[in-house]
Amino acid sequence: NGHFNYVPTYTAPGHTSIYTGTTPASHGIIGNNWFDKKLDASVYCAGDTSVESIGTMDDAGMMSPHRMTVTTIADENRLATQMQGKTIGVALKDRGAILPAGHTANAAYWFHGKDEGRWISSSFYMESLPQWVVEFNNSGKAESYFKTWNTLYPIESYVESGLDMNTFEGGFKGKETATFPYDLQKLRADNNNFELLKAVAFGNDLTTDFAIAAIEGENLGQNEDTDFLTLSYSSTDYVGHNFGVNSKEVQDPYLRLDHNIAELLQYLDKKVGKGEYIVFLTADHAAVDVPAYLYSLNIPAGYFDSRDFKSDIDSLVQNEYGNKDLIKNMSNSQLFFNHQLLDEMNINIDDFQQKLSNYILAQDNIHRVYTRKQIVNGAYTKGMDALIKNGFNHKRSGDLAYVLDPAFISYSRTGSTHGSSYMYDTHVPILFYGKGVKSGSSSRRSEIVDIAPTIAVMLGISFPSGTSGDPLYWMLDE
Repeated sequence: NGHFNYVPTYTAPGHTSIYTGTTPASHGIIGNNWFDKKLDASVYCAGDTSVESIGTMDDAGMMSPHRMTVTTIADENRLATQMQGKTIGVALKDRGAILPAGHTANAAYWFHGKDEGRWISSSFYMESLPQWVVEFNNSGKAESYFKTWNTLYPIESYVESGLDMNTFEGGFKGKETATFPYDLQKLRADNNNFELLKAVAFGNDLTTDFAIAAIEGENLGQNEDTDFLTLSYSSTDYVGHNFGVNSKEVQDPYLRLDHNIAELLQYLDKKVGKGEYIVFLTADHAAVDVPAYLYSLNIPAGYFDSRDFKSDIDSLVQNEYGNKDLIKNMSNSQLFFNHQLLDEMNINIDDFQQKLSNYILAQDNIHRVYTRKQIVNGAYTKGMDALIKNGFNHKRSGDLAYVLDPAFISYSRTGSTHGSSYMYDTHVPILFYGKGVKSGSSSRRSEIVDIAPTIAVMLGISFPSGTSGDPLYWMLDE
């Protein structure tokens, strides 16, 4: 019964909140991308032009955790062990590797697809790839997964997902139907070559292969100092965006993920020893069913055109105030005002906010609207209001936030997405396994920010600097 206690429920804030034990209000990662008011430009959560790519000539390695303002549990472990305990971050996605591993990580590695198919890193961590990474990249392992993707078990047994043939799935270029099987060798040319591997079940296999190679190559878990491997399986997200959560294409990677995790645990039993390691498992967000599918079942759902909405806002501001540039940016369901222009035009910001708020709330498929003043001054502790407040960073967030109606998304008509404050996006599993963990289960509510302080208690180290969650003492074998 795990829950995210903030919005937006995106990948970067999710990974960061899990490992920092706090929300975007404190850790500063308010989206995957956001409008930086100081730079007057959109920025990427892990983008860093001050560093260089390692392992590729592409700019895909120009990344670091510099925009995250607090420590992670992995950072605290490094500090507690006088930097002797190692931290290695691994994920197909750069942000899934970089943000959890923290500021002091020995390394973070992510998969660069396109025509390269290589695990890469950043000069933030190293000057060149270690030999074990070079050998893995040269092993042909990624190439070996260009094979036929069919269901792991007979498709008739996949009763927890919808029909394989339906109108709610995206599919791949070069294949007329979004149905099994998928000949990846045949599809690779039309689907950006190695990028295709991220978007199928085999991306998780490749991640497991590299994670085991990292444990071997870095000799993790072989002395008295605790080491951290922060591991994120990204393919389920790619598949979900393309096919939707009710698809057989999503069910299959999750069934295969059981095998990936089993392989990893069996390896750890041999390498580190049974009962000598701790594993936690959760998700960086959940996701909504394809709205078109829900609508076909008479469940209120649909699509919101953000471009038309922005155009309507611009028209309102132009007509009322004579200058649409009073709105600098609209992103992540927030509006950012041009405060300098408001001052120059002698416009009262409270009146401006309220006029926009009233207008937006009157639009179709808008559920709620919040002004900056309401969020900052509101004593919200429960429900959607609290999630909005916990996700609102005083310095980085916008001036007005809006919430769409349930199951309405700004997205394509096939596949699905996430990001809202509704239960379908915020409800995730939380599992602990290994040394110091009781055997059992509970339906007691837990929050994603409780994971990091729980691990801190288990290791006997300090909480991450921004921690707002509480240790889950009731599941510890003390």
